[in-house]
Amino acid sequence: MKASELRTKTQDELNKELLELLRAQFSLRMQLSTQQTNKSHELRKTRRDIARVRTVMHELKLKSGN
Repeated sequence: MKASELRTKTQDELNKELLELLRAQFSLRMQLSTQQTNKSHELRKTRRDIARVRTVMHELKLKSGN
């Protein structure tokens, strides 16, 4: 997921995307802890996507405040 794609979304869509990513992160953490998967790179990718979404949400908040 690219930040440019996220910037075209509305605040509600970003909230839904963030919730989806947080659920995926939880699921991946549980799978790794119970050794059901060995795709540790997916957890890193998900964490970075969460950070991207939060960054874009913060940018929108700053833009609307000014």
